[in-house]
Amino acid sequence: MCTTGYLIIQMSHRAHLVKITLMKSQSFSLDLAGKTLTAEFSDLTSQANGSVLLTYGETAILVTAVMGEQEVPMHYFPLSVEFEEKFYAAGAILGSRFQRREGRPSDEAVLSARIVDRTIRPLFNQHIRQEVQVVVSVLAIGEDDPDVLGVIGASLALAVSDIPWRGPVGAVRIGRNKETNQIVINPTYAERSEGLLDFEVLACGKDSTINMIETAAHEVSEDDIVSVLSAATTIHQQLESWQIGIVAAVGKEKQTEPIRDIPEALTKLFADNFKTKLSETLFSNRAGKSHIYELKHEFLMAVKDREIDTAIAGDFFEGEVDKELHRGALQEGKRADGRGMDEVRELFAKAGGISPVLHGSGIFYRGGTHIFSALTLGGPEAAQIIDTIETADTKKRFMHHYNFPPFSVGETGRVGGFNRRMIGHGALAEKALAPVIPSQVEFPYTIRLVSETLSSNGSSSMGSVCGSTIALMDGGVPITRPVAGIASGVMIDGEQYTLLTDIQGPEDEFGDMDFKVAGTTEGVTAIQMDVKVDGIPLHILEGALEKARLARLEILAVITAEIATPRSNISSRAPEIIVVQILPEQIGLVIGGGGKTINSIKDDTGVEEITIEEDGTVFITGKNGTAQAAVDRIRALTKIYEVGERLNVTVTRLATFGAFAKLDAFNEGLIHISEIAPFRIETMDGILKEGEVVPVIISKVEDGKIGLSIKQADPDFAKKRGLEPKK
Repeated sequence: MCTTGYLIIQMSHRAHLVKITLMKSQSFSLDLAGKTLTAEFSDLTSQANGSVLLTYGETAILVTAVMGEQEVPMHYFPLSVEFEEKFYAAGAILGSRFQRREGRPSDEAVLSARIVDRTIRPLFNQHIRQEVQVVVSVLAIGEDDPDVLGVIGASLALAVSDIPWRGPVGAVRIGRNKETNQIVINPTYAERSEGLLDFEVLACGKDSTINMIETAAHEVSEDDIVSVLSAATTIHQQLESWQIGIVAAVGKEKQTEPIRDIPEALTKLFADNFKTKLSETLFSNRAGKSHIYELKHEFLMAVKDREIDTAIAGDFFEGEVDKELHRGALQEGKRADGRGMDEVRELFAKAGGISPVLHGSGIFYRGGTHIFSALTLGGPEAAQIIDTIETADTKKRFMHHYNFPPFSVGETGRVGGFNRRMIGHGALAEKALAPVIPSQVEFPYTIRLVSETLSSNGSSSMGSVCGSTIALMDGGVPITRPVAGIASGVMIDGEQYTLLTDIQGPEDEFGDMDFKVAGTTEGVTAIQMDVKVDGIPLHILEGALEKARLARLEILAVITAEIATPRSNISSRAPEIIVVQILPEQIGLVIGGGGKTINSIKDDTGVEEITIEEDGTVFITGKNGTAQAAVDRIRALTKIYEVGERLNVTVTRLATFGAFAKLDAFNEGLIHISEIAPFRIETMDGILKEGEVVPVIISKVEDGKIGLSIKQADPDFAKKRGLEPKK
């Protein structure tokens, strides 16, 4: 490493001695799945508490971690994670013609930021009130997804910094090739997009436990999921060991973690007046949290006159709620709302019934969580175009969007727009449903689902999976099987633990795990897990998967009792789509110069859209018979006539050598004078007339020119016109 030096520069016959500073850097490398993972630590971002430049293949990211100096007046740990994607990272100038600067983060960037956040957040002291910000900047993107690198980079940036944090953690994406059954470590974009993987699991964790999961699967068994998670912990250990060595070499001494002093007057007030009342309130067999927070308000009012910081009192009260919920579950087998540990809340499903304007709709209840999902079908042109550094100019024909208005939790607030949570929940349900969506060949529609959370008390994301399944079947979308989802939780104290099926209210807020699993009767389609502890051992996850499977089957039974299979027909209000196939070389013929022909077909038939793929597949979208009218025009335009084909044609022009005749609206052929009679005819005078319909057989098709024969179709045609062969 070099820090300073001197450079002699000759200027105007005088030598100048210039002091220069060189970059300080130190690199560490690790072989990971056949590629080199390199972490470089330098003074490039010298103002940050910690930073690292991480490269894997051609993908490079810079991760920084900064902690504010002053505490902020918040009742929670103020952590923010940003995932910055810049167009230069893809070596492209993206964006619209009018805006080349990057705008708001893409959905993919938001989801990547959430992955990093959900992994690192549980490993902080939640009493920290200094702002901590982790920024992942994608500097270059190759064939490897930067989201896994983002987790490893955040782990390194925090671990080598002076910010208090209980890392490091490992992260890996594991897929399985459904043709060869081979496991693929950190599959590339190409491997993931070719449809060869029957599942991919992104798992993060430390010390042989898992603390974050994102899974997309094609109805994979729970046993397969567990085996992959086990393999992930082995890779985590390799990454952790590597990072521990790096921290020993370049890590800073950590700042002192905050210790909250609890006034004795506060603990005495609680013990004397609220401890028993809290237990009675928590286990009053009531769902939700409103009654708990009524008691919290009463407690805060009681401490108000005792010169005790209400922020400290509020944190203390919630800590006691957490302890009591754990004690009740672990020692007495009690849940806040009185259910059994494996008991699913009351269920309700309804298909349709809102309005015939909707192409399909579904309503789903699970306890106090109520979801309304609406289906809209459109033509191929309605597909979303994705233009990001990861997926430039890609079309997306299946979308699920999730909304969470403030009234769903009995609050007031901003209505409209969306936030990171909405994007994340919408993407999770979309991932869960994607494996059962029919292919474009089978069902050529663009499909959009919107799930509205109308009442929320635990796992509205999994409720939206159920509501969307009902809406799809109500709209006649031929899904392969219904999908349902459930959220499970756990209460842990050392080696003792209790699993909770279908968590709600306080179990969601104060429990140690939010484990969302969606799937069909055949297997898992999606998993998402967040935790509030350092990590969850594999044997607990294995048990949670089995309980989620049983709950899922119970929910699916309720859904299929309401609507067993997709309706046989789509809504009459939905557009009609007809698919025809033409030859690739006929595409230009259908489009015409400057789009003249295709626009003429649209104008004449009133069809909504005509989409032509490179392989000659044509999607025609319309209503009230317009699609069929356009199909007839295209079929006539692209019809390939064959020698020997018999038809009636209309004479359009006469010439000395024969007559031209119209076969259809787009094709014309020539009836040569020699093809009118089986004997020689000297002149065309008086034989045919314009507008006359005559029978012909196609005698020749060469280079787009069509020859027609009357004599083959009717050998006596000439005689009927009074012509006789010369003797």
